[in-house]
Amino acid sequence: MNARNNNISQGIDMTVILLYAMLVTIGILCIFMVEYKPGVDVFSSFLNGKTYYSKQLLFTGVSIIIATFILLADSKLFTAFANLMYAFGILLMLATFAIGSDIKGSKSWIRLGGGFNLQPAELCKIFTALALAKFLSRQETDFTKIKSQIIAGAIVLLPAILARFQHETGLAMVYTCFFIAMYREGLPGKILVIGISFAVLVVATLIVEPNALAITLTIIAALIIYFLKRQIKRNKNILVLIVSLWMVCVGIQRFAVPYIFNNVFECYQSQRIYSAVGKDYDCSQNKNRKSDSKTADNKKAAYKPDDYNVRQSKIAIGSGGLIGKGFLKGTQTRGKYVPEQRTDFIFTSLGEAFGLAGCLSFLLIYLLLLFRVVRMAERQRSTFSRVYAYCVASILFFHIAVNVCMTIGLFPIIGIALPLMSYGGSSLLTFTILIFILLRLDGDRQMVLR
Repeated sequence: MNARNNNISQGIDMTVILLYAMLVTIGILCIFMVEYKPGVDVFSSFLNGKTYYSKQLLFTGVSIIIATFILLADSKLFTAFANLMYAFGILLMLATFAIGSDIKGSKSWIRLGGGFNLQPAELCKIFTALALAKFLSRQETDFTKIKSQIIAGAIVLLPAILARFQHETGLAMVYTCFFIAMYREGLPGKILVIGISFAVLVVATLIVEPNALAITLTIIAALIIYFLKRQIKRNKNILVLIVSLWMVCVGIQRFAVPYIFNNVFECYQSQRIYSAVGKDYDCSQNKNRKSDSKTADNKKAAYKPDDYNVRQSKIAIGSGGLIGKGFLKGTQTRGKYVPEQRTDFIFTSLGEAFGLAGCLSFLLIYLLLLFRVVRMAERQRSTFSRVYAYCVASILFFHIAVNVCMTIGLFPIIGIALPLMSYGGSSLLTFTILIFILLRLDGDRQMVLR
């Protein structure tokens, strides 16, 4: 502890704490709306520890205690132990392969007893943010050099790869948001352009018939060659580059994308992605499909797009209309029509109860939090603190955007929690630690940390 931190609120951004408290409170109330049963003693049900909203209240209490310790800690601890914590997080993720429990097809959980589980892939987001900030803040790190960029990319992608092997595709995708923070620190924009172009090509491959897309790519390449014919006469390397890019794009479209969906993704994951673009996926092509000894009807159902969750989610949100049905009056919410409503689809309970007006007001709270975090990032004197702040902003933005788009059918279902809202101790604890470490660093922003 440090003498300058005797006053816990000294230098702490209280606006962020207020926004944090509002989101956590709304989350508990939304979980309560999902589980509420008439005639139940509300007060005692909150204290008995048997309902999900009472457990979330317990998680909140634990998170507040940990947040207090973080605010009382010395900021230098986070820089001193950043690499050690990252190594611990990786070891913890590796440990799940040996002692982890398989929950809903994902072996990414460690049972703690008492019905509580820990998901190391969630906590490792904190350690990755700290390790990335530590690496980029070193005096000897020149981020304009390819070697430094590769090392930073490896720091980010290692836990992502481990998460994918744990069948946590959603969490693995979260780690890609760290490239936003890296871009702020000088990562070449062409890398982001390549990543976005690949995503667009994948979507086009799913939507457009393969031969038609290949012909379209060929026509685009031919037009580029035609309009650049003068430059090509002076420099033949331009023609080589265009032809090479055409071959890469066609190769990705004809071979790489089908391989990923048939060999890397599991059947249900491919179904959900195809369903998001209005297509059906044939699970007979998938090499990861599990043997099914059920009836022929169930076997036939495997070929249907996996859009039940999204359809029910959109029905629930749409039924709320402009101002909603009111607190505890949602028929879809209380009828348990939406699967995973207390976790991935918690946003639906808000939409049905408070309608479009409530959803926009709620998203405004998130927007204010994001703006506040970015503002905090830009006022840091230390590279470590700035990079970490942008990592926090990137993680929050990714979770919010993907989760909301997921519930309204604009993004495939990949199991992404809504920050501070979705039920789960690992998720709430992760976002609490992320935010309060940032608050501690911001409180000491006059210091230059490395």
